[in-house]
Amino acid sequence: MGIVMKGADVANAMKEELLQRVAGLKEKGVSPCLAILRVGARPDDLAYERGAKKRMELLGIDCRTVELPRDIRQEIFEEKLKELNEDGRVHGILLFRPLPGHLNEEAAKRIVDPGKDMDGMCPANVAKVFAGDDTGYAPCTAEAVIELLDHYKIPLSGKRVVVVGRSMVVGRPLSMLLLKRHATVTICHTRTRDLPGVCREAEILVAAAGKARMITQDMVGEQAVVADVGINVDEEGNMWGDVDFETVQEQASHISPVPRGVGSITTSVLAKHVVQAAERQTDNE
Repeated sequence: MGIVMKGADVANAMKEELLQRVAGLKEKGVSPCLAILRVGARPDDLAYERGAKKRMELLGIDCRTVELPRDIRQEIFEEKLKELNEDGRVHGILLFRPLPGHLNEEAAKRIVDPGKDMDGMCPANVAKVFAGDDTGYAPCTAEAVIELLDHYKIPLSGKRVVVVGRSMVVGRPLSMLLLKRHATVTICHTRTRDLPGVCREAEILVAAAGKARMITQDMVGEQAVVADVGINVDEEGNMWGDVDFETVQEQASHISPVPRGVGSITTSVLAKHVVQAAERQTDNE
C-alpha cells in the first residue's frame, strides 16, 4: 500500500519559510501584493480565487481582485493589464485563463510584465523555464509537483520519469523542471503508442492528461512514485484524478490523491512567486 502524499503537509512546510520572508520584506517597508485579474465569474475561477486569497491572507500577503465584465473590449482589457504592470504597489499578477473567446489571450501573454507574471504564461518566462533559468516563473501547478516530490524526499537525479500530458500549463514546463534536476524524462499523451508499456517503465509517473482515471494499476510499475495532477469533475459534481487511486495505491510506493494532493500546493507556490517578485523588485530599486 503506497504512502499517500498529501498536499496540505507540503503547504504547511512551505508556510514557515514564506512567513519569515514576508516579515523580512515588511521590515523594509514592503508589503508584497498579488493582483488577480479576472474576466467574468466562472465558478472554477471563483473557487481558485477564494483559495488564493485565503492563502495570501494566511501569509500576510496583500491580495486584490480586478474583476472585469465578460464582454469587455480587447483594448480596455489590455489597458487594465498595463495599469497593473505599472502599479508599483503590485508585485505579482495572476490572470485567470482561458479568457472569453473574443479576447486575444496571446496578446495578454505578450503584454504582462515578466517580472510580475506569477503563473509563467508570458514568452519570456516560458523561455527561461525551458532554458533552466531560475529567474523565470514556471506555471504554479508544474512547480507544485516538484515541491511535492521534494517534500517527500523523492530523488529525481537519474530517475526515469514519464509525464503523461503535453500542455504548456503542466506537462511541458514540468518536464523542463525535471530535466533541470537531472531526471530522464519521457513525455507521453493520449496518442502515444503502447502508453501502458511506456508508463510501466517509469520510476516516477506524473499523470496530467485531463482524463479521469485513465492510469490504471496495469500501467504502473512495482513501487513507482505516482503524482496525479488531473482534475476531472463528473455530472454529479464528484472530483476525480487521472489515476485510478484505489487500485494504483496497491502498486505504488507513493501516490498523491485528488483532491487534497498537488492542487493543494498551487496557491502556496503562487505565494512563493509573489514573495520572490517582491524581493527582486525591492532589490532592483
